Amino acid sequence: MPTGGTFRRGDAGWPGGAFHLVVTVCVHRADGTVLLTQRAPTKEFAFGWEFPGGSAFAGETGRAAACRELLEETNVTVEPEALRRVGRFTEETALVDLFVVQEPSGSAVRADPAEVMDWRWVSLSEVSTLRTSGVMAAPWGPRLDALWPAVTASILAASPPHRQLTRERSTTARARAM
Repeated sequence: MPTGGTFRRGDAGWPGGAFHLVVTVCVHRADGTVLLTQRAPTKEFAFGWEFPGGSAFAGETGRAAACRELLEETNVTVEPEALRRVGRFTEETALVDLFVVQEPSGSAVRADPAEVMDWRWVSLSEVSTLRTSGVMAAPWGPRLDALWPAVTASILAASPPHRQLTRERSTTARARAM
């Protein structure tokens, strides 16, 4: 429950038992790939891969914060109503809400170099591989352990059936051959 209190990031003396809201967004394409970003060298957990996100501002809803963070880090714009919250993970001083959203048509990722040094679209299985290989930013290990099943289920439910994708590719290939 929001308390209305504020605390400046980095200040000493975080109040015991208090949490701040962290939001993160897993953007997926119709082909099932998801957007990962690599943290800039100047950021905590430098060079680690993650889903775009960050802390909510005082008075900001989780959905509004998720939209703002996604825009700031990747230049991808989504509407708050398009986000589906798939779960919340509790850390020592943070409540982490993970949202899933389909990539908006016509969007183009343009990473903010102050936040993101690289980005890429990866398969769901590649996210799991990156998790076990240790290249995800450190906080993402426990987060993915807890939330990844709900994320994959949400993405698979929103993606067209595999047969449909195969048929579309065949139609496209025939059209190119003509």
